[in-house]
Amino acid sequence: MSPSTTPQWARQAGLSEALYDDDGLLGSSPAIHEVLDRIELAAPTDATVLLVGETGTGKELVAREIHRRSARRDRPMVAVNCASVTRELFESEFFGHVKGAFTGAIRDRVGRFLLADGGTLFLDEVSEIPTDMQAKLLRVLQEQRFERVGEELSQTVDVRLVAATNRNLEIEVAEGRFRSDLYYRLAVFPIAIPPLRERTEDIGPLAHHFLERAARQLQIPCPPLGAEELRALRAHPWPGNVRELRNVMERAAITALGGRMAIELPGPSSGPAPWPAELGAGLPGRVLTDAEMRRFERENLCAALRACGGKIYGPGGAAALLDMPPTTLAYRLRKLGLWPPAGRRQPGSGHHQSS
Repeated sequence: MSPSTTPQWARQAGLSEALYDDDGLLGSSPAIHEVLDRIELAAPTDATVLLVGETGTGKELVAREIHRRSARRDRPMVAVNCASVTRELFESEFFGHVKGAFTGAIRDRVGRFLLADGGTLFLDEVSEIPTDMQAKLLRVLQEQRFERVGEELSQTVDVRLVAATNRNLEIEVAEGRFRSDLYYRLAVFPIAIPPLRERTEDIGPLAHHFLERAARQLQIPCPPLGAEELRALRAHPWPGNVRELRNVMERAAITALGGRMAIELPGPSSGPAPWPAELGAGLPGRVLTDAEMRRFERENLCAALRACGGKIYGPGGAAALLDMPPTTLAYRLRKLGLWPPAGRRQPGSGHHQSS
């Protein structure tokens, strides 16, 4: 999409052509401006960047924008979804192998690090890397040197790393699932990607954009978005974030083929959701002030932590009990001053042995 066809609101927000075209990090909210400011700071450097955000918030889009604005823009950006790599093939996927290195190695293979030489390597869902592989990844990040599987000769690469996760790596470190030294190496320059529910002012422009694009693909006039539809969109919690909104608007455009557009949101199809009686049992019989609601939220989170023995992540953890992503719970606990628990050292605090 050329800059001349980019909407004015996107140009005013400082969104580049790449950001607008990829349908991810669109908007003009203060939260998006903050992300763009962080991108602008990080891109010209070779610093390792850690992107943190829920699924569907556009982390790969941010990684591509960092690469596009860097001095490495003319070299490859190679992306790896760590969750999709089987445990046995991690080393071969990252570093490559020589013919005959193991059963099935019928030819030499170039690994992702060598493919990204001179450019950027994007590791999505980095928390899914097995712990034994984490040590090898740390070594390569420190020395920019590795060996292919089945080969003793070391190879040197020049790679800028951008990693992404939808988990709180500090919690992963505290619970022994992620190496602290690798976390310190990855989190040189963290960028938090806000969920859609925390930038509701962007929902309207995003919905219009996705609806217009879907209508063009279907070769139909773009259906209008009325005030009632926009209110429903802004009230939805969007657990799937921008990706979910895009899918909803594509479905809406398809329903318009039948003559009348319908916004189909997950959950009850009509009418407001009933207020569960048990949810309001502990509330006074009146409207609460904002301060009272914050106090109620704090007490509810404390009750969840007590019920789970302070455990946040995983089966039996407070996040599961509260039916929310662990990253969201950790954010709210920090905001309320409840994390880390008293007397418990945060990962990254104090002195640590550098590697």
